[in-house]
Amino acid sequence: RKIIFEKQWFYLDNAIGHAYGTAFEVTSGGNLQPRREVEEATAETKEAGTDNRNIVDDGKSQKLTHDDIKALKDKGIKGQEIVQQLIENSTTFRDKTEFAQDKYIKKKKKKYEAVITIVKPSTRILSTMYYAREPGKINHLRYDTLAQMLTLGNVRAGNKMVVVETCAGLVLGAVMERMGGYGSIIQMYPGGGPVRAATGCFGFPKLFFNSLHEFPLSKVDNLLSGTFSLETLPSEPEDNALAEEETNGLVDEKQTSAQEPEEESSTEAAMEISQAEEQETMDVNAEDVEFKENKEKENKENVRGKQRKQWERRKKLLEAAALLTEKNADGLIVASKFHPTPLLLSLLEFVAPSRPFVVYCQYKEPLLECYTKLRERGGIVNLKLSETWLRNYQVLPDRSHPKLTMSGGGGYLLSGTTVVLDRGRSDCSHSEALGMEEPSSKRCKVQDLHC
Repeated sequence: RKIIFEKQWFYLDNAIGHAYGTAFEVTSGGNLQPRREVEEATAETKEAGTDNRNIVDDGKSQKLTHDDIKALKDKGIKGQEIVQQLIENSTTFRDKTEFAQDKYIKKKKKKYEAVITIVKPSTRILSTMYYAREPGKINHLRYDTLAQMLTLGNVRAGNKMVVVETCAGLVLGAVMERMGGYGSIIQMYPGGGPVRAATGCFGFPKLFFNSLHEFPLSKVDNLLSGTFSLETLPSEPEDNALAEEETNGLVDEKQTSAQEPEEESSTEAAMEISQAEEQETMDVNAEDVEFKENKEKENKENVRGKQRKQWERRKKLLEAAALLTEKNADGLIVASKFHPTPLLLSLLEFVAPSRPFVVYCQYKEPLLECYTKLRERGGIVNLKLSETWLRNYQVLPDRSHPKLTMSGGGGYLLSGTTVVLDRGRSDCSHSEALGMEEPSSKRCKVQDLHC
């Protein structure tokens, strides 16, 4: 299919078989050809001025007009030659500093040279792309924040992870990439089914999806209360559908057999019909019967396929429920557009003690409420609310400096570690037994003094 990327369209057929990182030139017709290395600028372009104070951007420094550049493109001249002609026809190019010349050449190459490099997909590339182009689809999750989530969540091969995300599958894909197909992942999804648009861009093999399970968030309360149940799975999902279809087929055959003598009696009543016409009608009837049989076969196959898919879906749902009921998950990662407090309080029941959890939210206030609720609940240590700060730097010879624009915020993270929650012993009864209103630290000091 045709791929459109930054006002450039091309076909990827010729890229098959080449290594990742290969640079291609887009030729006429949108075909790709491996790019040959060409020597850079000539000695004339290396002449540079001392400063840019006397250069005025009045739009008159370039002798080539848009029509001239369009005519060069129509002639089939390559982008590198067009850039060279732009340099030669610029009256201010030689007066610019060496840095300004490099910047000018780089800008014109990006505009006129159709060079494409195919890169292997990774978490860093995809998260950077989504954050730059469509940050709303990933809840404005910045790539450095995603890296912090993977580190704080202790995502590694062999783990059993619970993931709740509404980031188009980016967080799920990052977890799958780091686990490398070893372990198991249970994705909790809202609505009718999970959204994995970004996960499909990673290009994972089928082996990675064998360890991926999914479970709806609407069934979590039923699973925790013990009321979750599905209908018993049929041993052979096609039997019932086949029986129904066969009975329907027998009824249709009886109806057609009842119609056949009526047609014979009508033919006997009309003896004037020629034998040629009788053969034509017989051929038409045979074609109708074949068409009905083919249609019945297609309907049977469709019913089989639908029932098989439904049976597989229910089987996977039972497998995910069995994994969750073990309540021994090695980590929990939440990055959704929903309020994190009810999600976290219910999903922490599935996490084993001494395991990490991470919650991402674009705003701080929901996580503050979640922080206070967790402190009241107990069973959590090392509870921390943090925000990552990112500044990009341009690193080039003699001109390394922070970039002029930087991200205002990359969201907030709430992380902690689960411990065994002793529900039988309450702190309130303990404080009432002591009969003292002072904090525990002061209370310990008083007791030490009395001793």
